[in-house]
Amino acid sequence: MKKVTLEVNGKKITKEIQDHAVLSVFLREVLNLTGTHVGCDTSQCGACVVHVDGKSIKSCTALTVDLQGSKITTIEGLAKNGKMHPMQEAFKKLHGLQCGFCTPGMVMSAVDLLKNNKKPSDTEIREWLEGNICRCTGYQNIVAAVKEAASKM
Repeated sequence: MKKVTLEVNGKKITKEIQDHAVLSVFLREVLNLTGTHVGCDTSQCGACVVHVDGKSIKSCTALTVDLQGSKITTIEGLAKNGKMHPMQEAFKKLHGLQCGFCTPGMVMSAVDLLKNNKKPSDTEIREWLEGNICRCTGYQNIVAAVKEAASKM
C-alpha cells in the first residue's frame, strides 16, 4: 500500500492505495466517480479518458501511484456551478450519443482536442478521436457536436 495525494476535480485527496491500482478503478471504486467508464481494460476503447495535468489519458492503464501530485479532471469535473461544459451541451443538443457508454471518454478527448486546435476540420476531429470507439452512432453527430462546441469555447 502507498499513500497518494491528487487533486481530483479541484479537491485535494489523499488515500492509501494498492501499488497496482489503475486510475480508472481508483476513480470509480475509491472515489465513487462512476462517470469514467471502463470498457476494455486494454486502452483500446477510450471510455475511460480523463485529463491528467490538462492532457487526456486513458485511465485504465495509468497507475495511480505514478500520478502523485497530479491534477485530474473527470467528466464530473467539467460542469461548473451546475452548468454543463460547452462540449457536454453540444453532445446533448446534437445527440452525439446513443447508449452513452463511450460519451464521457469521447467528451474528455474532444475537450483536449479543442485546447490544441480551436477550429478543427472534420478529418482532424475524426483523427483525434480515433482512440475512442463508439459502437452506436457512426460518429457523424459526434463530429458535429465537437464543431458546435468549438464555436462556443
